[in-house]
Amino acid sequence: MASGAVMASGAVLAGLSIGSAAAQPAPPPPTTTTPAPFTTPNTDSCPNRSVPPPAVDLSEVPDPGETTPKPVPVPPQPIGGERMGECGVVLPDDAPPLPADIAAPGWVLADVDTGEVLAAKDPHGRYRPASTIKILLSLVALDELDLNKTVTANAADAAMEGSAVGIGPNGRYTNMQLMQGLVMASGNDAAHLIARQLGGSDETVEKMNALAEELGALDTRTATPSGLDGPGMSSSPYDLALIFHEAMKNPTFAKLISTEVVTFPGYPKNPAIPGDEDKPGFALGNDNRLLYNYPGAFGGKTGYTDDARHTYVGGAERDGRRLMVTLMGGEAKPLRPWEQAARLLDYGFALDAEPVGSLTERPDEASADKAALLAAPPDAPDQPGGPVMASGSDSPNSSLAERAGVGVIGTGVVIGLLGWARRLNRGRR
Repeated sequence: MASGAVMASGAVLAGLSIGSAAAQPAPPPPTTTTPAPFTTPNTDSCPNRSVPPPAVDLSEVPDPGETTPKPVPVPPQPIGGERMGECGVVLPDDAPPLPADIAAPGWVLADVDTGEVLAAKDPHGRYRPASTIKILLSLVALDELDLNKTVTANAADAAMEGSAVGIGPNGRYTNMQLMQGLVMASGNDAAHLIARQLGGSDETVEKMNALAEELGALDTRTATPSGLDGPGMSSSPYDLALIFHEAMKNPTFAKLISTEVVTFPGYPKNPAIPGDEDKPGFALGNDNRLLYNYPGAFGGKTGYTDDARHTYVGGAERDGRRLMVTLMGGEAKPLRPWEQAARLLDYGFALDAEPVGSLTERPDEASADKAALLAAPPDAPDQPGGPVMASGSDSPNSSLAERAGVGVIGTGVVIGLLGWARRLNRGRR
């Protein structure tokens, strides 16, 4: 009887438990949130006038004992014409609406041959170039290196972080093959081996910055040969267009960016690694999808880092006319960068209007005193790199600082004149 009572009691308790569970209210249905529709970033307030958006990682923290360079001076007059000084969308009068889904906050649409700027958005806004700065490295390398020379890679070349073409220690490559790896596959390993021949990374950066200044790309300061982010890295959609405009005058560069596939060498096994084998050569394809998907495309250059986001340069020919697009600070949504460039190219080929600027108008032709222009004080306070910066790439930059006094400009004139004399002695290398 006792055990039966216990069983009965257990059954009652079980029943009560089941009943209690059944009496609980049903959980609410899961809520679904609709993502906010995409909107093109607004740059009307000039958030990137003097410095790029804040870094999101530690890539721009200076080495111990070094400091972050001051922002590149903002010229007193916009290079390329007055409208190039505007920060929002720059269109001709009565131009049709722009294509939708352009994610880049800064871009330039221009004629490759005439240098006319057909339309733009924040053209002189400061952004990080990522691997599109390899165009500038290409110009330096094509000017100095023997493309038929064969060089041997080392472990440091092969160990470069980021995108790589596939160079291996003790691999032997002609400089032409390195240029193919640099331009077609955005190889940081190729950039490192090229920079070794140009005197090392620091000297190569100096040569790249000197050439940018010579060309009138005054928003540009590169910190690394490959485009990996570093302290003080800066460029602009206008400058990338200007550099690409210059690069397209070089037949070798034009051939490199339009090449779809080449055979790239392998490299020997490492005897220190048991069982290692020789690495065979392979087919190297161009990573610029515009080349395969847009009629008349002649190539360009891609780029991406966490801080720079997506950057892009590309162009196409139609009815004897060659147009280019540069994109900076964008996202691969709602369209991939090459697709956004394709939309802008379609827009440009259909556009029949007066240009809004020029890539051929140099500082002296813009009636700006060159010395004062080079020494102009920054328009924003110094912005340190790394962890001191705000953490989101969409955060607006600090407000513009007031212009410095006449005494500061006078000192800058002297510095600028000294720099001008130094460039005369140096000449173009």
